[in-house]
Amino acid sequence: MWGRSASFLLDKRLRDQRPSLSSPSSSSPDSTMDPNPNPNHGVSAYYQTRAEHHAIVSSDWLAQAQAAVDGEGDTALMERPHASVAVSLSASKPFSVIDEFNYWRKKPDLAEAVAAIMALAAVIRSCEATTMMELEIELKKASDTLKSWDTTSISLSAGCDLFMRYVTRTSAVEYEDFHAAKLRLIERGEKFGEISMKARRTIAMLGQDFIFDGCTILVHGFSRVVLEVLKLAASNRKLFRIFCTEGRPDKTGLRLSKELAALGVPVKLLIDSAVAYAMDEVDMVFVGADGVVESGGIINMMGTYQTALVAHSMNKPVYVAAESYKFARLYPLDQKDLEPALHPIDFGVPIPSGVEVETSARDYTPPQYLTLLFTDLGVLTPSVVSDELIQLYL
Repeated sequence: MWGRSASFLLDKRLRDQRPSLSSPSSSSPDSTMDPNPNPNHGVSAYYQTRAEHHAIVSSDWLAQAQAAVDGEGDTALMERPHASVAVSLSASKPFSVIDEFNYWRKKPDLAEAVAAIMALAAVIRSCEATTMMELEIELKKASDTLKSWDTTSISLSAGCDLFMRYVTRTSAVEYEDFHAAKLRLIERGEKFGEISMKARRTIAMLGQDFIFDGCTILVHGFSRVVLEVLKLAASNRKLFRIFCTEGRPDKTGLRLSKELAALGVPVKLLIDSAVAYAMDEVDMVFVGADGVVESGGIINMMGTYQTALVAHSMNKPVYVAAESYKFARLYPLDQKDLEPALHPIDFGVPIPSGVEVETSARDYTPPQYLTLLFTDLGVLTPSVVSDELIQLYL
């Protein structure tokens, strides 16, 4: 499934030089995990963590992607304390997949789904199971625990499901003993983690051909993938300007505009309702995604749908930057099919009694309003997503 991924092009010599994943604990996974360990029930964990059929793949893009993965790596992100140190620090505390997940999640540049992938890889290493069946049961239990941490997070759920599919394809029958099979699972888990951590850089390389000198780009919401694309374009001395929507209610546009202004990129901040007003000046729209669904549509922060509608009506391309671990086995038919991700809204004035406030944090954008998806699997049209999902999960 990952054989066609541009991230998979790293040669064996470089792979052998990578440090292996280590866990903060060597004891067995905790069998008494809280099924819903997220303590903040009033607001979706989605929002708590947020604040922090033709595939188009050319040899040029793949060459760029190879240059990206051969460049400066992400090994610093993957480093953990030495096993002996970790054991001494947590000798009185059993291994917890949630604690491991929270360790990785605190890294500012690491996506929530990748943190879950790294935590599941640690589960395999720490598990004291003696048979493949026991190991798979423990891994499934840990995956379910992570998914229950935030039932509204699409990328978290998709990342866990993809990890399970990718890792457990190894059959114990292929090896003479359980130890050899477990080592193979550990190898697969570490490889999946490496691929996932390179995804953002690969996408940034693939998106460069679409940003041209003198263009104006409208960005809605704060996406670390989109920011990586724009950072790379700026470092390549491309001349462009950015329109950032304010991104109510959490004002993500302010954060993005601050990041871009620090790079010397011209930025204009817009209120969310000014998208149609400003679209005449825009050459393209860039958005991220919390999840890419089977139809080729995306689920993203509130306002993405209306931004894509306006762009489509004015013949402006809408580009989505999303890692393949956000590809989810979902098929929403309308906005009400989504698991609600709620966020309180402060209007600055008291809300009159009896007035209802819409607090949903995201919406669904159908595929017909999207032009291309930049992923670590290549540059895709929305219609090819279903085929990619089949290959990813099967």
